[in-house]
Amino acid sequence: MYATVADLRAEGVTVAQADDGRLEALIDAATAEIDRVTGWFFEPRALTLTLDGRGAPSLELPAPPIRLDRVAIDGADISLSADELIVVGAPVDPGFDAPRLTRRFGRFPRGHGNVVVEGLFGYTEPDGTAEGRTPAAIRRACILLVLRWLHPLADDGGFDARNRWRIIEERTRDQSYKLDRPGSGGGPTGDPELDAILLRYRRPAPMGAA
Repeated sequence: MYATVADLRAEGVTVAQADDGRLEALIDAATAEIDRVTGWFFEPRALTLTLDGRGAPSLELPAPPIRLDRVAIDGADISLSADELIVVGAPVDPGFDAPRLTRRFGRFPRGHGNVVVEGLFGYTEPDGTAEGRTPAAIRRACILLVLRWLHPLADDGGFDARNRWRIIEERTRDQSYKLDRPGSGGGPTGDPELDAILLRYRRPAPMGAA
């Protein structure tokens, strides 16, 4: 999960508003929603991937590899040495475009499910460790999403700073205001701050896609 109960408590969420169990459930749901919208996941997860070889030296992966434990082609393991295999993965450095493996010699032969890749995967940012960490912006997005679910924007009676971006008309004399309708911002959530993060981290189209 991309945030913690402590993170939400630090944002001012009280036990009266949501107990720990509810916050954990909302954080888990927000994590899944971020994964769905961006097309990535942002924490280390152990996976075994079965992929199709395309007859090219490079093979694009569905997630950035953090650590490779095994790469096999048609059941035969290949060397994981940097002299044999170039890995573009995580922690993600500037200039990252897509996660992939490239054989220095040879190709990934065409086949259906003929390449198996085992290891630790996830879009993480550098923090001085081998695994990296969940990007700070993604942690923030998770917190914002939980706050939004706790305080639905359709409920104008609970106006606070999280709703200020929705003001389209305000009269200071009598302190009245008019809010834009939820979801009118044009992004996946309609919240400009949240959408700016999610769109920045959205997975690009696969290599070779039209």
